[in-house]
Amino acid sequence: MLDCHDHVLQRWRTGRHRLTSAMMPCLPAQMPPGPQTRMDSQEKDRLFQKGLEAFNSAHFYDAHEHWEELWLETPNPKKMFLQGLIQVAAAFHHYSRANLQGTRNLLQAGLLKLDRFPEVHGGIEVEALREAVRKWLAALNAGKIPESGKPPRIGRHSETNRPH
Repeated sequence: MLDCHDHVLQRWRTGRHRLTSAMMPCLPAQMPPGPQTRMDSQEKDRLFQKGLEAFNSAHFYDAHEHWEELWLETPNPKKMFLQGLIQVAAAFHHYSRANLQGTRNLLQAGLLKLDRFPEVHGGIEVEALREAVRKWLAALNAGKIPESGKPPRIGRHSETNRPH
């Protein structure tokens, strides 16, 4: 899936990447109203875990979708935490589509939100994710792709402090 790093970088350098509104995450004002019934904690946990599994399997669009469904049902500050994860997932979806500008923009937005949370939050290793995002941003800002070329995985923490 992500073995075409040189091609991705070349498209980005030459301006031949394309960004469509369908690839951009919805803004809160554009989001449809959530379901009328509230999700129970089991369903919220299921969606959160499915998002983690999708992200760690490099199915970034699916991760975005699972977390967005949960995001619609979540109040702040947990909503902001989920939005940070959603933006990071969407960033790597953009990367898989050779859109490095979209990747960079969404990584920056997601990092701003995730920076507001402790090193471990929602049962995941947030600091490790932030460090990986910072490395990606540094490489992208230098016109490169990180050496490994592989998006990070989100590490789980033994605590059960889930974001719901």
